[in-house]
Amino acid sequence: MQVFLKSWRPHIVLFLMFLCVIAIAWKAGTLHIIEKDFLQGQGDARTIRTVPLAANRGLIIDRNGEPLAVSTPVQSIWVNPREMVGKSASTQMLAEALGLNADVLERNINKKANLKFLYVKRRLSPDDAEKVLDLDIDGVYAQQEYQRFYPQGEVTAHLIGFSDVDDVGQEGLELTYDNWLKGVPGERQVMQDRRGHIIEELNTIRTAQPGQSLELSIDSRIQNIAYRELKEEFVARRAKAASIVVLDVNSGEVLAMANQPSYNPHSKTDMRDFSVLRNRSITDVFEPGSTVKPFTIAAALESGLYEPDTVIETGPGWMMVSGNEVKDIFNYGTLTTTGVITKSSNIGSTKIALEIGAEPIRDILARVGFGEVLGTGFPGERSGILPSPRRWGRHVTATFSFGYGLSATALQLAQAYSVLADGGIRKPVSLLKLSDQDIKALSQEQVLSPKIVMEVKKMLATVVDKKRGGSVLGANVPFYSVAGKSGTAHVVGKQGYEENLHNSLFVGMVPASKPEIVVVVVVNEPKGKEHYGGQVAAPVFSRVASGAMRILKISPDIMPENQIMGVGSP
Repeated sequence: MQVFLKSWRPHIVLFLMFLCVIAIAWKAGTLHIIEKDFLQGQGDARTIRTVPLAANRGLIIDRNGEPLAVSTPVQSIWVNPREMVGKSASTQMLAEALGLNADVLERNINKKANLKFLYVKRRLSPDDAEKVLDLDIDGVYAQQEYQRFYPQGEVTAHLIGFSDVDDVGQEGLELTYDNWLKGVPGERQVMQDRRGHIIEELNTIRTAQPGQSLELSIDSRIQNIAYRELKEEFVARRAKAASIVVLDVNSGEVLAMANQPSYNPHSKTDMRDFSVLRNRSITDVFEPGSTVKPFTIAAALESGLYEPDTVIETGPGWMMVSGNEVKDIFNYGTLTTTGVITKSSNIGSTKIALEIGAEPIRDILARVGFGEVLGTGFPGERSGILPSPRRWGRHVTATFSFGYGLSATALQLAQAYSVLADGGIRKPVSLLKLSDQDIKALSQEQVLSPKIVMEVKKMLATVVDKKRGGSVLGANVPFYSVAGKSGTAHVVGKQGYEENLHNSLFVGMVPASKPEIVVVVVVNEPKGKEHYGGQVAAPVFSRVASGAMRILKISPDIMPENQIMGVGSP
């Protein structure tokens, strides 16, 4: 028996080994054939992930292609709370690497323990994010995103606005054109190891589509000059606020728009005061004061009752209207219609308004755009107020003629004066650059007679001409003729008009012989001894207009006397 067992023992062992091989083969076959799809799916579920592809937000550029808003790639660190719960050492290490409070981070992770995704810190530079990932902490991952950057900073902040951490427009044109600027995120499949590191990119399910670029009408060179000069005056006058608009007469494009105080679009601290976020040139209204007088004069000329040289007696410099006093700064005595503009006589405009009525003045103001939303689409754009004078008394009619009782924005005032600058033609304003074809297709309406506009423009030229009695000499631009009007309006307070609070304005066009631009300057509540528009706002106009003429390469239309006489020539 023992001999038998010895002889068969090898065969038994071989048989058992054969059974093992058969069992292994059977199991392998089962795994590879019968359970292949199930196991493949389980493996993919553990190693293959679908990750989002961030879409690049569209560029915002000025009319010359200079970037005003760009998106740069950044990394955001996130964790899987399920993998981090209870790992205090890992949480401590992550917090130290990111400069966060470890206790707060751990509490946040514990609160979100049932989730698989939690942002820890967003918008890190790729190098900083890589340093965190190199710590090789389980459950810590990175995701590519884009961060908005504004090269011009506070210079264009009110116009461009800003986007939030999720790259969604929050203010300004970033908000207005958010759907145009934002891209469409994509998706891709990747293979990851157990720590979440990407081993291999498998395929792109859907490519990310970048947002479309936005080309503005703004000229960054003029914008910088306008911002600098406005800020300098704002600070020097210790004013409450200030605004400036530079408008292209021929196309209606806004070449510059700035406000004070401004803010840094990269700093959340600056954004805590919501009042500084407003684009005051479009959202804030004010009584335009004497800058309305040219339209009162246009109504007078249109009535046929007045000519440029019609005599108007303004002495003794004051008059009573329905028990209320209307007065001029000085006793100008006998003036012509032109002189009413030159000297900015409230008495003169009052007498004109009382004779022709308020309705013709209101009609012209409506025709040039007062009381209407201009249609820029800018968030918070205001229409201003242009009331109906049907039941007005004599005093309200009088004050209306020199700019009280109505309100407008700086942009509305710019458009209204562009009508005077362009032969009585009204066209829409634009914050976007227009092509030559767009300009040809502009909706243009002849709202004022070219003859009347020419006469009013000649009157406005006397305002800055000392030889013809003008006193706003600070608005003059070397080598260029200027036509414009200053304005000074009392500010409404709790008890009515404040005696010592004013808004100082100047609106001008240059060159007066063939206007190319209109510039509006508004300084709200300047402090100090000087508060008249000719003293405060006019010098800002002069400096900005001078720089714009140089940048736009507009030929001078006034030659210095020494060159005309040949003095100093070689």
